[in-house]
Amino acid sequence: MNRVILIGNLTRDPELRTTNSGVSVCTFSIAVNRKNKNQAGEKVTDFFNIVAWRQLGELCGKYLAQGRKVCVVGELQNRSYDGKDGTKKYMTEVIADDVEFLTPRQEGATGSERAPSSLPQRGADFEPEGFTDVDDELPF
Repeated sequence: MNRVILIGNLTRDPELRTTNSGVSVCTFSIAVNRKNKNQAGEKVTDFFNIVAWRQLGELCGKYLAQGRKVCVVGELQNRSYDGKDGTKKYMTEVIADDVEFLTPRQEGATGSERAPSSLPQRGADFEPEGFTDVDDELPF
């Protein structure tokens, strides 16, 4: 099984491109902090390259930006290519199946700057649709 779940922050703005056949592809990288610290007591951070295709890639290109926190679910892919200097280069990427935007949308953002709506914030007047009040006294 090849499954990866990462939570981290974008290290740069995403790059949205279109292949020759018209398919959208978005690439970005995220920084993920490790749970443990190194011998000097400093946090250790890993950097992962992410690739999102088609509609998911379009959404990432439209709504994500450097510094935003995301959860990426996907699979690891290794590939190689010949560099300009003639040496073989190897690359490991995460091919995203799902990207969850974890940074709340900005208060003043409007139109295309705004991320997709999330669940309403829970407050005193919060009443989700489709739910009814339940009597606290249960018969068991």
